[in-house]
Amino acid sequence: MTKLKSVYPLYLNNEAQQPNTDLEVTDKFTGEVAFRCAQADAATIDKGIQGAVEAAEPMAKMAAYERQAVLQHCVDRFKERSEELAYALCVEAGKPIKDSEGEVGRLIDTFRIAAEESVRMTGEVQPLDISPRAKGYQGIWKRVPIGPCSFISPFNFPLNLAAHKIAPALAVGCPFVMKPASRTPLGAIIMGEVLAETNLPKGAFSILPAHREGADLFTEDDRLKLLSFTGSPDVGWALKAKAGKKKVVLELGGNAAVIVDKDADLKDALERVIFGAFYQSGQSCIGVQRIVIHADVYDAFRDMLVAKTKTLVSGNPHDRNTFIGPMISEGEAKRLDHWIEEAIGKGAKLLCGGKREGAMLEATLLENVDPSTKLNVEEAFGPVAFLIKFSSFEEALDIVNDSKFGLQAGIFTRDLFKMFDAWDRLDVGGVVINDVPSYRVDNMPYGGVKDSGLGREGIKFAMEDMTEIRNLVIRRN
Repeated sequence: MTKLKSVYPLYLNNEAQQPNTDLEVTDKFTGEVAFRCAQADAATIDKGIQGAVEAAEPMAKMAAYERQAVLQHCVDRFKERSEELAYALCVEAGKPIKDSEGEVGRLIDTFRIAAEESVRMTGEVQPLDISPRAKGYQGIWKRVPIGPCSFISPFNFPLNLAAHKIAPALAVGCPFVMKPASRTPLGAIIMGEVLAETNLPKGAFSILPAHREGADLFTEDDRLKLLSFTGSPDVGWALKAKAGKKKVVLELGGNAAVIVDKDADLKDALERVIFGAFYQSGQSCIGVQRIVIHADVYDAFRDMLVAKTKTLVSGNPHDRNTFIGPMISEGEAKRLDHWIEEAIGKGAKLLCGGKREGAMLEATLLENVDPSTKLNVEEAFGPVAFLIKFSSFEEALDIVNDSKFGLQAGIFTRDLFKMFDAWDRLDVGGVVINDVPSYRVDNMPYGGVKDSGLGREGIKFAMEDMTEIRNLVIRRN
């Protein structure tokens, strides 16, 4: 049986260090301390940043095949340690074991894609003779690493969202310091163990769990050339304001909507909407929060949703039958419980669920939610969704756009013209047809607009953010 160690280190300049065991990490289902982890202070973070600065030149000089070999080593070792990684995720995040295994698969995919892209970082030959004064001139440009990077990753996908920062950095040759979420640091620590087995230049990486209050250097230090943050909008925009001159990439929240049009295959849409709303207890920034249903099929689809939601099994995330595990903390479950109560107090109808015990919140559906409530305006980030009726497709698009967020949207329709209309009109980073907004493949451009963030992830696109164009102009006459 897989077991966790009682104590884990941090990684400073490629090396495991155990300066303390200050960080307690709980089993999110039992609430008991599962293990302890070293925690970095400001002096340690400073050393990590300086190490990254010193590693910038040797990292940039690594040949493409050498960077690829590091990434491929990670792929191989993650496969070998897949059971351990899934178990660790199930414990520290409370993520149902099937979802945990799925995330390990995505971790492996993400590093595999990065290994492939690491040898494809090309430039372009550009003619410059667009006017007589430039006759005989030619341009060539290439991409070069931006330099030391700072990464801050969230608790909900502690493996794959960390991987979407680490893997492209290694692919282009950027050293980095990473602050994993204090509630779920182990996935990143295990990545550090694997990276420490490679021949990366000293200072190429530091994995440094730290209190948010003591981690200002991750954001403010001018030696860092890029900050990539995934987390809540309030925190992300506040960090951007403090980041100074460095480039900032933000992957933030959403209250994603899915449209179910009257021509949709309702049985197919049912399975996908249930998944989108409730997988990993709804703790996803692209989880389905608003279910927008055509009036002609509203009653039928509502009844199907309610019946299916009532069958979802809640409980111990280690049980393979469990679909709904605990939220990340009892405090977060209480917050969302209060939002449900607020919505009901303002006229919403509870269709199913709504009960809470500790960090466990039942899969919950509502209808007639007042537009002013937090449940409509903010990101729920838990197993709650609500239904909205529409009459025309234009109205449905307006409903989706009526949000301060814009990450992804899903649409179930068989109408080609509606598909392109939605692609043109929806103010989101991605439109998913005949599936939920929760769908993501790790090589596609992923990110949001409005309060949902800046920049794009997906390995190739993150590599562009982590590089700069360097131009060469040649006079040949």
